[in-house]
Amino acid sequence: MDNIFQAVGVIRGEVIKEIEEEKEKFYVCVKTEQDTKKYRLFYSPHHRKTLSALKLEIKNHGNLLRLIVYPKILHLPGKDKLHQVRFQLVGFDDGSNKGVAELEDFEFKLAGKWQFIAVCKTPVISVHRNFTERTLEYFKSLSQDSRKLFASALHAPLLWDSAPVSPFRFNPKLKKDQQGETFFVQIKAKFLPDKDLFCFDSLMGVPTTELPKFIKFKKRKGKKDKQKLEQKSELNKPSSSKTKLKSKKNKKSEPLQENILLKLM
Repeated sequence: MDNIFQAVGVIRGEVIKEIEEEKEKFYVCVKTEQDTKKYRLFYSPHHRKTLSALKLEIKNHGNLLRLIVYPKILHLPGKDKLHQVRFQLVGFDDGSNKGVAELEDFEFKLAGKWQFIAVCKTPVISVHRNFTERTLEYFKSLSQDSRKLFASALHAPLLWDSAPVSPFRFNPKLKKDQQGETFFVQIKAKFLPDKDLFCFDSLMGVPTTELPKFIKFKKRKGKKDKQKLEQKSELNKPSSSKTKLKSKKNKKSEPLQENILLKLM
């Protein structure tokens, strides 16, 4: 099987519903040794049926559930600001989900680029959107702003002290060909609610520098960008005014020299 980017796992907790600003919002509450953590539970339009099934499951069997989720990590500008962890609902495990049957509570499959990013002190596994022809066609149909959001990567902070390869760290002082290598890693990790971090558990594949294809966002040059480029090109053009001034000075200097010669004679 080809390497692919992925981030999926299982959490167990009490699912609660709250009405905020006349909107229905869901949270999953996880008990830790020190406190009870409350995480926002999102769902995409593609998983509305899953949400309906979840409501029915809560009604019939209670709200303590084993949920299949994608992690959603919000990194804030500045290394001193802590990231925020949320989850996107994929489904709930009733024993029939083969893809997560081998995962224990709070275990995740993470596959992505092992690296440092500017807004996080802890190295991360960066999970991009996998490239497929179908995904590419959908990506092309989106607006510029939606494309940027669709192609943005998930950066899962990971504690991995005995990593067999070093996380990539960009050095602005070095040229592109002098930067270190970026490794694609596939691991099983444990989510630690008390720290809001993932912790390495085991390898699921050999680290490699061959990255799977993924959707990339490229900023389209608009009118403002074109104007900036034109302004820069105008600034970089050699000024012709200096040459004109020089020629004027030369013209004036000729009769001046003649006057001096006449006085001497």
